[in-house]
Amino acid sequence: MRFVLIFLAVFVFISCENKTEIEFNSVEITPVFIDSLSIRAMQPLDENRVWFAADKGKVGLIDGDTPKLAIIKYGDSLLHFRSIASTKEAVFVLSISNPAVLYKIGFNGSEATNIEEVYNEKGDNVFYDSMKFWNENEGIAIGDPVENCMSIIITRDGGNTWEKLPCENLPKVEKGEAAFAASNSNIAIFGDNAWVATGGRKSRVMHTADKGKTWKIFDTPIIQGKAMTGIFSIDFRDENNGIIFGGNWEDKPFNEGNKAITQNGGKTWKLIANGKKPGYCSSAKYVPGTEGQGIVAVSLLGISFSGDGGKNWKELSKEGFFAIEFVNDSVAFASGNNRISKLIFRK
Repeated sequence: MRFVLIFLAVFVFISCENKTEIEFNSVEITPVFIDSLSIRAMQPLDENRVWFAADKGKVGLIDGDTPKLAIIKYGDSLLHFRSIASTKEAVFVLSISNPAVLYKIGFNGSEATNIEEVYNEKGDNVFYDSMKFWNENEGIAIGDPVENCMSIIITRDGGNTWEKLPCENLPKVEKGEAAFAASNSNIAIFGDNAWVATGGRKSRVMHTADKGKTWKIFDTPIIQGKAMTGIFSIDFRDENNGIIFGGNWEDKPFNEGNKAITQNGGKTWKLIANGKKPGYCSSAKYVPGTEGQGIVAVSLLGISFSGDGGKNWKELSKEGFFAIEFVNDSVAFASGNNRISKLIFRK
């Protein structure tokens, strides 16, 4: 009996460690929306519907073949949106630069019902980068420092009101440390956790395990030291396992120190596929339902895929995008210059 128990324990351990690799051999790319916009923020609802926020004040819901669009003005200005998040009853869009304006757009399941301003921040250094919700009531948005900490605003009432966290409750940033509004993906959420990726002259990961009440910050091996180096995207598949991706925006083919994984909730990070393609990527996501084995990363250079947790990568397309968001284990939306496309990955 003792031998049997030991054998079973060893078998379970080996089974857990040797996860089955997955394989995508091609991707079908179909444009679903074309406009003269820079689109870096999306929020899919299902395989046929996706919200987006873009520059020129434009926000919209692509519903199959039907774009439902709105232009939001702040005074006489057209805002530039790079952050988006949603609950069951609303979608939220947040502008970059000064002023930062956050709007709540009511949603009845098919149409927008009303638009209201729920947060406004003015200042020379104000610049918000991304936004996510933990649940229907609690959400977070992250921005560049205006003092000696990252700018973080939190809602606890479904997005009706937002409060900025004081710097005394947050880790101090280093000189030249900020964040990138490249793809609405420098925040990752799982359970009560949130991870925030920074970049620039210092590139680290901030972590909260209690929805923003307390924070820690951890070093990473990602390339850093210049204004456009560091982490551009972060994703977690559970409370322990995550990936960070980025590189040097000014030298996109460079592929050293631009991708890493953690297995302990972000405390330590290990470089993967170092010195191998792909280089700089602005958005990386785990493929749902693949136990962390499937990862897709996008950039202006194309679409790359790993089926073994990031050890090896292959190029699926040279078509460039800023951001990717999965709907299920084979369907995603990707956004870029002048378009949103539906991606179907095939084995």
